[in-house]
Amino acid sequence: MNNIEKHLNRFAKNKHIIIYGGSLAVLLFLMRWLEYRFIIIDHALEIYIGAIAIIFTSLGIWLALKLSSPKVKTIQVEKEVYVYPDDNFVLNETALAELNLSKREVEVLQLMASGLSNQEIAARLFVSLNTVKTHSSNLFWKLEVERRTQAVDKAKKLGIIA
Repeated sequence: MNNIEKHLNRFAKNKHIIIYGGSLAVLLFLMRWLEYRFIIIDHALEIYIGAIAIIFTSLGIWLALKLSSPKVKTIQVEKEVYVYPDDNFVLNETALAELNLSKREVEVLQLMASGLSNQEIAARLFVSLNTVKTHSSNLFWKLEVERRTQAVDKAKKLGIIA
């Protein structure tokens, strides 16, 4: 006997058990399908209402989270604040020499620190506006800064201006 005949022989012996098990599986599937249809048909309105309630509840929660979240995020930055003493100012000659600042550039820097515009500095020093811009550009390059406020701040830290 080969393998095929063994399997056919085994199938023939257990034919009733296999047919009985298969029919029970089909009946069980049919019962579950009917039960599902019965629940859906008899309680269809409640199921639809529940589904709509779940959808709108989740939509409401999502919308509340979106509306209650701040539109602008607050970022807290810690920065050192330097306090410059106004009395007993001592000019830092070494920093002045290291930066190679001219007397006129220091004057322009002091007037910048007092809050004057380029036009006002030119009028006060009796020079042209382009000369003030040239001095400002030289100051920015020598102090390695990009803005007037940065130049004034760095000069105060170095002790060049009061």
